[in-house]
Amino acid sequence: MMASSPQPLVSVVMLCWNRRDEVNEGLRQLQRSDYPRLEIIVVDNGSEDGTAAMVASSFPQVSLLPLPKNIGIAAYNRGFAVATGQYIIVLDDDSYPLPDAPGKMVSRFERDPTLGVVAFAVRNLSGFAGEAYKRHREGGEAAGCGEQYSFNGAGFGVRRDLFQRIGWYPEEFFLYWNEQDTAFRLLAAGYRIENCPDIVALHKFSPRNRSSERAPFFYTRNAFWLIWKHYPLDLALLTTLRLLFHVVLHSLEQRSLVYLRAAVAAWRGVSVVAAKRKAVARQSVLKARISYENIFTQFR
Repeated sequence: MMASSPQPLVSVVMLCWNRRDEVNEGLRQLQRSDYPRLEIIVVDNGSEDGTAAMVASSFPQVSLLPLPKNIGIAAYNRGFAVATGQYIIVLDDDSYPLPDAPGKMVSRFERDPTLGVVAFAVRNLSGFAGEAYKRHREGGEAAGCGEQYSFNGAGFGVRRDLFQRIGWYPEEFFLYWNEQDTAFRLLAAGYRIENCPDIVALHKFSPRNRSSERAPFFYTRNAFWLIWKHYPLDLALLTTLRLLFHVVLHSLEQRSLVYLRAAVAAWRGVSVVAAKRKAVARQSVLKARISYENIFTQFR
């Protein structure tokens, strides 16, 4: 009788920045996984709160990549580049998958070679307890996976070879919109994205980034870049004009220059994204249903 082949190796890549306690909890939860072959990689983005030291001392089995300073989402790419698994699970420093999630993810990939990303159902940690967790354990959420056109970066799985081929995360973005940029490139490569309600990652929401101008700046600048990189020309022109309208409107309404500065920065970097431009199918843009107006309303 022939021995069965081992299950595929899954690499888990977590990026952290000054979230020592959350990273500690996430790594402890990963140790509870039902899946037997996990390679865990933590990229520390120049933390100053002892996160890297905690990982090194408390989790010696984890591959730690400490960086001297915060380089944004480019740090994820350092982890992706050294991952050796057939599939990669991507996590934030304040998120982790439920124990059964990696195995369910692998099953989905193994059954469907056209599937490029399995988007986990990312649930708020504070709201996923009691009856919600009981329903999950009893299979009450297994309503079937549905096709979609983006994913939540706090929990998803991707084929490693595909991710490498389309180019990892867009380092020029630094923060935000990197998931949608990746989704467009993945769809253009002929692969699909599915959201599976029974494959759950828990996320501890933090409002920290909304206390400064960093979030509205990068959300706005990168929205322009996303449009210019991926939209067909007519949709790119129309959406750019709409976005500029909101930049002016909400700059006046909120008495802030952050959106105007972001628009100027986007224009100054147009050559960077123009060199990477590859328009996706019109249907991919339309079905993504991106509401850029939300950029401005969430920072009032």
